[in-house]
Amino acid sequence: MRTYIADIKKMDDGDELTVKGWVQETRKIKNLMFIIVRDNTGIIQVTAKKDKLSNYDQFYDITRESVISVHGTLNKKSVSKAGMEILGTEIEILSLSDTPLPLGVIDRVSADFDTRFNNRFLDLRKPEHLIIFQFESQLLYGIREYMNRENFIEVHTPKIVGAATEGGADLFRVEYFERDAFLNQSPQLYKEILISSGFDKVFEVGPAFRAEKENTVRHLNEFTSIDMEAAFIDDRKAMEYLENAISYAVNRTVDFMGLKLQEYGYNVEKIYPPFPKITYEKALEELNKKGLKLNFGDDLSPEANKALAENFEGFYFITGWPSDMRPFYTHPDTDPKITKSFDLQLNDIEVTSGAQRMHNYKMLDENFIKKGLNKQNFEFYEKAFKYGMPPHAGWGLGLERLVMNLLKLNNVRESTLFPRDRTRLSP
Repeated sequence: MRTYIADIKKMDDGDELTVKGWVQETRKIKNLMFIIVRDNTGIIQVTAKKDKLSNYDQFYDITRESVISVHGTLNKKSVSKAGMEILGTEIEILSLSDTPLPLGVIDRVSADFDTRFNNRFLDLRKPEHLIIFQFESQLLYGIREYMNRENFIEVHTPKIVGAATEGGADLFRVEYFERDAFLNQSPQLYKEILISSGFDKVFEVGPAFRAEKENTVRHLNEFTSIDMEAAFIDDRKAMEYLENAISYAVNRTVDFMGLKLQEYGYNVEKIYPPFPKITYEKALEELNKKGLKLNFGDDLSPEANKALAENFEGFYFITGWPSDMRPFYTHPDTDPKITKSFDLQLNDIEVTSGAQRMHNYKMLDENFIKKGLNKQNFEFYEKAFKYGMPPHAGWGLGLERLVMNLLKLNNVRESTLFPRDRTRLSP
């Protein structure tokens, strides 16, 4: 039976055990060899003596990052840094690593993004990078747990579609037998159809695709979107679901792995709702006081977002966005120039966009014309509004952006296993 290195401290001195992992480094003294072995839970020193191992000569020149299996006894009175070691009685080489390594795993020398991502399999062996995805996994588990507790149904909608979810040109076109299709920007239209179907509350975790040409530290062309939609709620209730889901997931993750995160320099603090709110128009006023000179209908540039974030600490909502800046399905407020919509910001970066949606068929039909969209492309969607569509609202949350900001990473690619951006399609 394999023992994980993190579990060794629970064992007794003299216990027999088998560990399996990567050779991190070696040190040799005549007929004695010290091997630092690493698995995804920690590291341990293995002491190998020539007179105790029949195959000692076979692994004496073993290379770093080779994979081995070590059977031996635990010595908890060791003078090693860890205060314990394994006295090896059987060592088997499972996979021998080539040399030199294209990317160091424990080396202090930094590498550029191309080198890192061209050798992502090695880059992810670094414990400080591995823990990002352990954190991401726990965070997503917490969001799922919250949504299930609130009686949401997890669904899976198509990613190859015949029409753009949000209109515009930010679409990846694909050949679909004898016709053109697109990679879906969002599950939005299908979420709404399910609300018409009486599902009441749905959420989805899946890939979304945006053919945006921006190649910045916060943009990806494929990302993981966490989407929610619920019947008989408005934009305010949607915001409440969002802040509660994030708070629950973050606080649960901090309880579970907060100390481990701190070991690698990631300090994530607990958060509590409600999050502060500012309207779009009020945000413009605040930014104009700072000298940015913005008009109604202007988007918020990275510079503007940084300036606005100075007024807040952590999460905050920007609400009431102009109608011209939102997708065709966004419900207008009492003033038709304003929508019942919101963005959730974490510091200076948007992590979520959401709104109350139109549920009136006539209003939706008219908005297709206002937005210059071809109704025929959305017939499958609009049909669901003809036969009883309840009021509804929802949001889409970018997982990688959320993790990037919570861990204070410099680039969203660091919270993405295998990033897809304008220049990268491999690995």
